Amino acid sequence: MNDTRGPETAPIRVLLVDDHTILREGVCSLLAGEPDMAVVGEARDGLEAVEQVDQLEPDVVVMDMVMPRMNGLEATAQIKKRHPDVRILILSMYDDDEYVQQIFQAGAAGYVLKRVAAADLVRAIREVHGGSSFLYPPIAAKLIEDYVRRVRGTEAKDADEPLTTREREVLKLIAEGNTNHQIAEQLTVSKKTIESHRANIMRKLDLHDVTELVKYALRKGLIKLD
Repeated sequence: MNDTRGPETAPIRVLLVDDHTILREGVCSLLAGEPDMAVVGEARDGLEAVEQVDQLEPDVVVMDMVMPRMNGLEATAQIKKRHPDVRILILSMYDDDEYVQQIFQAGAAGYVLKRVAAADLVRAIREVHGGSSFLYPPIAAKLIEDYVRRVRGTEAKDADEPLTTREREVLKLIAEGNTNHQIAEQLTVSKKTIESHRANIMRKLDLHDVTELVKYALRKGLIKLD
């Protein structure tokens, strides 16, 4: 007897990118319960993500933003340049509106906060795979509020740039995920000099960790997209 059933729809091929093993394991377990999804690979940073996309050709990349070696912003830009059809969903803990704007400019199809319910993440993967964009509602509301402020001209002007040219250069390299040692080698100075620059940057900007430095660099356009 001939089988008259049509071919089954292939599952959505998902690549998980995050430098935290626990988070990757959690998302992997979540998606394992979805019959229309299959995790085909994992990566710990942006460089690995670009390599894995080349090798595995996933449909959707679920990617963190702040990672070592190469951040999610640069990885998104590189992946979209090499594989325009791959859909990228950013999974982040930050809801800064300018941060989100940079991500979509880089080519991402969606942005979801890590604190969302599991069902929201699954829905976001399906929507971006289907060709839609996905933006978690509270973030969309913030973007609309920001747009209204700009139109009304009520947004305060940025303060004068407090950093020197060399400090801006160091900040850019920090935001790209380089260590103090790597930055020192690139700029041909001592590691102690870079540590001093880093301390001065944080003091001048009143910032306290690398994540805040990355967000500042994004707002100031220090991280350039290809």
